[in-house]
Amino acid sequence: MAAFDPDLLGEPDRLLEGDPSQMLRALATAGAQVRRALTTTREAGALDLRIERPRAIVVAAMGADDVVADLLAPLAARHSPIGVWPCHDSPLPGWVGSLDLVVAVSLSGRAPGPVRLALEAGRRGASVLTIGAPDSPLAEAAARGRGVHVPAEGTGATSRSAAWSMLTPAILALGALGVLPVDATDLDAVADRLDEIAEANRPTAEAFVSPAKILATGLGATIPLVLADGPLTGVAARRAGTMLARTARLPVMVGELPDAASQLLACLDGPYAAAPAPEGGRDIFADPYLDGPPGAEVGLLLLRDRDPRAGEEGGRVRGGEAAAYDADAPRVEIGPQDAARINLAQGIVDLAERRGARVQQLSPGPGGDLVRLAELMATLDFAATYLALAHGLDPATVPALADLRDLTG
Repeated sequence: MAAFDPDLLGEPDRLLEGDPSQMLRALATAGAQVRRALTTTREAGALDLRIERPRAIVVAAMGADDVVADLLAPLAARHSPIGVWPCHDSPLPGWVGSLDLVVAVSLSGRAPGPVRLALEAGRRGASVLTIGAPDSPLAEAAARGRGVHVPAEGTGATSRSAAWSMLTPAILALGALGVLPVDATDLDAVADRLDEIAEANRPTAEAFVSPAKILATGLGATIPLVLADGPLTGVAARRAGTMLARTARLPVMVGELPDAASQLLACLDGPYAAAPAPEGGRDIFADPYLDGPPGAEVGLLLLRDRDPRAGEEGGRVRGGEAAAYDADAPRVEIGPQDAARINLAQGIVDLAERRGARVQQLSPGPGGDLVRLAELMATLDFAATYLALAHGLDPATVPALADLRDLTG
């Protein structure tokens, strides 16, 4: 692997040349994926499932496809008494029966875990919704269980770049069941925000303007510690962990406040910690690429949900300073939960900076839960892809994963 080359992020021709699988192009289709999936979901009949109100929902997915369960579970927890349970390659929980819904997801339609779980759900009389390639074993499993299959074809590269082809049908179906307060209008807003993020992070965007390129530049000098300030940003943090590991091939730690603070921040005092300046904090004149430490150092990426007091300015990548809000806007009183979240996150930024750690923060612009989450995820997807390219790696092709598939059959 080549050394990290931040200059490459400012050279669009070289970026595209180093992306033979066109991962950047595939990520830029996220908005189109949502719009296409809105149509295919309706046409497949996923809005008319034979169950009216499920007792519980099990989401069967593996690998990068697991983003579906990861997103649905916290959104349902915020808005519905109906629980969403992730399930990977393990047996279907014994309590699943005719009162429950099983959503099985595999872009290829061949992942053994989701196919097996969909078949078992059908045998038990549960309602079955599958999302994946048409004319696949997963589609056949839905047919055997008298379920509904929504075709989701890849838009290039890998399942990592087709997340919204799988997320949209599941979100829309759960919205129709009343589990999520989401309808097609909300997903139209998601598609529009994804288009905005793709435009802001296009290969021709200046490296000092594109949020994803700014993130990539900072992350390229560190072993990332990705910390989320709550359950919603926690979904984006776990997506960041997937993309940074599988796309950029970086070792990464991921956690969510308040529980993970001690585990991640302990690393700031460990063998990979940055060396603080003599008076404390980070040396503002240090160049990590010219005179940085001989080995990698940990750095903190803090994902912060939107401050309710913020104005209409969109989300952005920041250094360690506190998030700015519009002092001229009408005064907004924040509740104790928001106040605690904001204060804890800023306290952690201050703590990390005193130890000389490189700190970056990412917050979304205005919008509903799903829109804000989509912005964070899309920005992080682009950042991980730019990181891979700046290391001289093909972001879509991971030889070790091919070897793993050979081992697991």
